[in-house]
Amino acid sequence: MKRRTSRRLWRPVLAVAVGMVAAMGTGNTGAQAAGATPGGETAGATRGASGYLNLHQCAYYASSLDDHFNTFVTPSGDGRYSTGTKHSATADTTAACGAGNGNHVPVPILHGVEALNLGAGRYLNLQQCDYYRSASTDRFTTLVTPSGDGRYSTGTKVSNSKETSPTCGPGNGNHVPNPGLSGSLPLDLTTGSRLNLHQCVYYSERLKSHMTSVVPAPDKRYTTGTNISDTVDTRPVCGAGNGDYVLIPLLSAVKSIPLS
Repeated sequence: MKRRTSRRLWRPVLAVAVGMVAAMGTGNTGAQAAGATPGGETAGATRGASGYLNLHQCAYYASSLDDHFNTFVTPSGDGRYSTGTKHSATADTTAACGAGNGNHVPVPILHGVEALNLGAGRYLNLQQCDYYRSASTDRFTTLVTPSGDGRYSTGTKVSNSKETSPTCGPGNGNHVPNPGLSGSLPLDLTTGSRLNLHQCVYYSERLKSHMTSVVPAPDKRYTTGTNISDTVDTRPVCGAGNGDYVLIPLLSAVKSIPLS
């Protein structure tokens, strides 16, 4: 019964996904360049980046080894998968996650929150780790290390070093790393006043499987527009998918987060 309900939920949006991708293609995909920094000062001194980026990761599944997916910002069309991602003067320690839709329910062991001190360095290194279970064609993404299972760790951090390759945990043996959809995005905090966090969620009707992308990875069909800029992005920039996995606008979103 849950499977039939899930198919009825997603099928109507599949028909409009291609049109949504075409509309999104003109969105802002880059950050505005800033001038040179005197004396090699870091982001906090140059652009006033301060406080914490509290990056909340919320995981959901249909059953224990079947159809996981994650959200990092609240979806534009379904607040039942909300997250608490925000800028704050204080560090969050517990992930704030929505209740799901009844078919897909929260997986607390895979929730997580990373309180990133924006004054700690020049680069916000966002690292996306994709994990895959071939037996059920199930996959899920982490941007922060889950609070309950460090085997799905990531290297997301603020530092003075630009990291171009992700550091990902080994998984649990069932779900293993998938390099093609994993990536590292070093964002220069001196180049803008806002983080535009783009969340792109895809679904395969054939495989009954979701996947989420926030950071561009080697497979550019699932690219995103995540950037630092002085501009507020208002709609997600997402790749078209591979024809099997197609974009779900209902669960995709962009959140423009101030950096101070």
